[in-house]
Parts: sequence; structure tokens; C-alpha cells
Amino acid sequence: MSSKKKRNDVGSGPGENIDIEDKINAAMDKIMKDPEEERNSSQRKYEPDNGESETEEYESEERYDSEEYESDEAYDSEEEYESEEDYDPEEEYGSQEEHGEDAEYDEEGYDEPEEGSQDFSRNIKASGKLKSARPQPVKYVPMDDIEEKLALLPENKRKKHKGLKITGLAAAMAVVVAGCAYAGMTYYYSDRFFEGTWINGIDCSGKTAYEVETALADKVQDYSIQVSSRNQEPQMITGEQINYQYLSTGETLQLLKNQKPYEWIKGFYEQKSYTVAENVAYDKTLLQQQVTALNCAKTENQTAPENAYVAFKDNQFQIVPETEGTQLNVKQAYRILDQAVADTQASIDFGTAPDAYVSAEVTQNDPELQSALEACNNYTKASITYTFGDQTATLDGNTIKDWLQFDEKGQLLMDDNTFHQHIADYVAQLAATYNTVGTEREFHTTSGRTVYVYSSVYGWAIDQAAEAAQLAQEIQSGTQTTREPIYEQTANSHGLNDLGNTYIEVDLSNQHMYYYQSGSLIFDSEFVSGNMSYSDRQTHAGIFTLYSKTSPSVLRGDKKPDGTYEYEEPVDYWMPFDGGIGFHDAPWRDAFGGDIYLTNGSHGCINLPPENAAVLYSIIDYNVPIVCFY
Repeated sequence: MSSKKKRNDVGSGPGENIDIEDKINAAMDKIMKDPEEERNSSQRKYEPDNGESETEEYESEERYDSEEYESDEAYDSEEEYESEEDYDPEEEYGSQEEHGEDAEYDEEGYDEPEEGSQDFSRNIKASGKLKSARPQPVKYVPMDDIEEKLALLPENKRKKHKGLKITGLAAAMAVVVAGCAYAGMTYYYSDRFFEGTWINGIDCSGKTAYEVETALADKVQDYSIQVSSRNQEPQMITGEQINYQYLSTGETLQLLKNQKPYEWIKGFYEQKSYTVAENVAYDKTLLQQQVTALNCAKTENQTAPENAYVAFKDNQFQIVPETEGTQLNVKQAYRILDQAVADTQASIDFGTAPDAYVSAEVTQNDPELQSALEACNNYTKASITYTFGDQTATLDGNTIKDWLQFDEKGQLLMDDNTFHQHIADYVAQLAATYNTVGTEREFHTTSGRTVYVYSSVYGWAIDQAAEAAQLAQEIQSGTQTTREPIYEQTANSHGLNDLGNTYIEVDLSNQHMYYYQSGSLIFDSEFVSGNMSYSDRQTHAGIFTLYSKTSPSVLRGDKKPDGTYEYEEPVDYWMPFDGGIGFHDAPWRDAFGGDIYLTNGSHGCINLPPENAAVLYSIIDYNVPIVCFY
């Protein structure tokens, strides 16, 4: 359809303009209609107006609704409308001359409709200029005309439409204001810490990095440290005395850079706490001077520590603990204080730092001291009982503790030389009491006489060196035992007469010998002893034991300068017991016994008849004492 044809289809009279208004009003009613009002209007009863029945009213509206628009297919969008360039308002509507005076809109003659959609419809009907309800082509309407027609809307519709516009405008403004406020706060916190931010105990909400650094600097400006020590009142060292200053490490600024400004709202419900290094600088020379000026560093206020020691108290040995003392280790004390100041500590106690004081060299846990205690307790625990036949001698802690040395405080003085000397003295005392070598014994002879016989080679003799070493070991290990001492020489029995009941009796005065075994005489014989006319040939009195037995043998005298011997005499049985003196056979003699020995005796040996010498040789034992007496 051409543009010209479309223009011809558009009505040109006033009634047609009213029809357009009616369409606009209907569309606005659909947009603006309150759902509640729609429900109420569906139940409303309409009263007849100007003789027209309610039925006619609805029929008119029905016709209007049903024939108002055709389907979208009835129009071709490209043919329906002209372009904006071809549009001519006067051509569309026609001039006033073309339509006549009736086509004019007389604002004064146009009564504003009363409130309510019915009145507005009646006014339109009253005009008598309504045409068919069939939709007409949409005409371009200038904005002034639309505004003029909107002014004809009912009052309540206009108010409601206006309210929605205001609400939408207010909402839009609120969104814009909120967005501006959020952006403004984001910008504000771009160089400030969020609310609820704490650094090193300082509330940094809304502060810049510089302000936080200033607060940290103010925090250490009045720094001081309290120094406590043993037996002294605490003393203060102020930051001013050591030129104490704060140095930034840059950690605060880095925390701020790590903060995302657009997350500023988190600060109002989320609190964060950080710790940064409070780097400080101070004069270490001044700090050294402050340490040496402390009361605890002064000589008159210092006491040296005492070592722990072992003492004998309450009938037992125990360790007396060491004493700490107050002798300050100045160099170590300075190191401890220097570290405390570097860590910005508010106080330091040298008493809790063992390295700050000179320590005792020996503590109660010292391994050597523990060993000494164990040894001392063993001293009192040790018990050695010696047996000497029917006699005993006991060494126990009551005696041993007296061998230990203590100072005026009761501290044990470990002197091994002194202690071992006590042991040696004790063993020597045992030897003096119970040794029989070198003693004189009372002896009852077969002839009924009682004689006293001395011996330097027979009897009991304790090996004092070996016994002292054994005793020291047993004392230190706390040994409890009963035993004999270690002997270097033994006898047949204990007691004053240690000969027992097995012995050989040589009666030099009677020139007769007897061999008793377990108290029974098993052998006897006459003999010839050393010549009494020569002092160097006399047989020695004493108690001896057999050295050896040889058969046959050659007896020789002293060796002469020419290499020969004074004499050489072969014998069949040789049994020495006193150096070169012994029992042997003497076949060259015809008689034995009597007083031959006085002038014609031997060189000191006991000469026996050959047959008797053979018997003695067969029964004599090495350990049998040989008692020789006059």
C-alpha cells in the first residue's frame, strides 16, 4: 500500500482524534490498572445513564474490544508506516480548511472528564463522533498532543502512574548513591587499613601505613626494661639511657598493599590481627655500661657458689647440694640482656638464666660425686670377718668411716693415699696379732720337759700387700664376707702353738728324734747332731720344714780356692730342712746317740743309721714342722 493510500485511510475528523485518545486511555488502563481494582470493577453494578441501559453499555464495550484490533497478519509493518522523513503531519490530518471548523480542538470547549473510566467513555459517546471499533492505522502523534491527552487520564490513574515513576526514580537514585558510596569507601580504604585491623596490639582501623608506623614508634619511645637478679631489688634501664629507637621493616606497608580496597566492608564484621617485627636500634656500648652499673654486678654484692659434697650425717652418707651463689658472669649477663632488649621484652630475670651466674663446678648430679656417694655407702655396708682358727676379727663400716676425712662442714675429703694407708695399717695390725713367724712357742717334749722354741721360718705369715689390695676392693664394693687373710706362709694349726699334732721332734740334748702323726708316734731314732766343739758346726735350734728329698746325693763342704771342697760324702738319702742342714744316712758311723755330738759331731746335719734314714725318707712330708731344741 502506498504512503498516499495509507494517508487516505486515516480519518481526518475530530471524532477520529477522539478515537485515538480512547485507544491510548485503554492501553494506559491496562498498564496502570491495580489488580485489586480490577477485581472490584468486575463486581461493580453500572447504573443507566442518559436513558441508555447497562446492556447497551456493555455491548458497546464488547463491540469495541472485539473489533478493536485485527491480527498482526492484517498489517505489513513495512507498508503500514511511512518513514520519518516522509511523514507530514498536515498531510496526515489535513489542514483546518480541509476539515472545517469542527476539526479544531477547542481547549475551552473540551470539558475535562470527571474521575472514573465510565464518565470518560460517556463523554466520548456524547460527542457522537465515534466511528467503527476496527483498529485504524497508527498515526504519528506529536509529543505535545500525547502529553495533552495523558492529562485527560483519570486523577487516580495519574497519581498511581506518578507514584510508580517516583518510586522507580528513587530506587534508581538509591542504587546510584549506594554505588557512589561504595566506590567512595573503596577509594578511602585504598591507602588505609580496614576497620577491625590490629597490628602488634594497636587498633589500626582507618589508619594509613605512616600513621601505624608512627604509633609503633610511639610505642617504643617510652621503652624500658626491668632487670631482676638474685638477692637484689629490680632495677630499670630506660630506652633513653641506651639511645633506643624504632626502625621500620616495611612489613606494615606490605600488609596494607596486600589489602584489597574493594573488600572494605569485611572490616565491619571481621577482625584481623597481625604481628610485625618491631625493629629497633640502640647503643650496645651504653647497654654494656648499664650492665656493669647494676647492683648485682658489683663485687661487694657477689658470693661464690659452693660445690656439692658427700657428708656423713644421721649415721649415713648423703650428698649436700651445691649452693648457687650470686657471682655474676658479666659477659653472659650482657648477652642475655642484649637479646631481651632486641626482642623488646619488658623484663628479664637473671635468676632464671643459669648462665648469667658462675655455677658450682660440682653439682649434686655430678657422676663422680654420685660414685663417691656410692663408695661411701659401700664403706658403711662392707663387712669382712677374718678367721684365725678359733679366733675372728671383723672389719665393718663403724671402723671404715673413721678412716675417711671430712672438713669442718662435714664434706668428705677424697684422699686415696690416706684411705689406702688406713687399710695397710689395718692389715699390718692383723699380721702383728695373728702371725706366728718370728715368735717363740711353748713346746712340751716327749721327755716331759717344756721348752720355748723360736722360729723365723715356720708359722703363719700374712701377705700384707696382697691382703691390703683385696681388702680395699671389698670395701669399695660393699662386700660382706668371712674368710682367712691372704698368707705368704702357713703353719699346721692356729694358736700359740701352731705345730698341731703332726710334727718331728728333734731333742738335741738327748740325741733322739720322734715323728708324731696326728698325735701318734710313727717313727723314732737315735742320731748324731753337729759338733758342739765348733760354733759353726752346731745344729741350730728352731722350727723348720723340709725343703726337699734326694736319693742318692753327695754332701759337700765349703768350696776351697782351688775349686775343691772341704769334703765330699756320698749318701743314699738326703732330706734338708735348715739351709745346708738336713737328715741323711751316715754309714761311716758305728754308733749313734749319747754324747758323741759334743766332740765328734757332724758339720751340723742329723746323722741317722742308714736303715732308719731309709724309713724316714719314705714317710716324711714337706709341711711337717721339724722342732729342734736343746
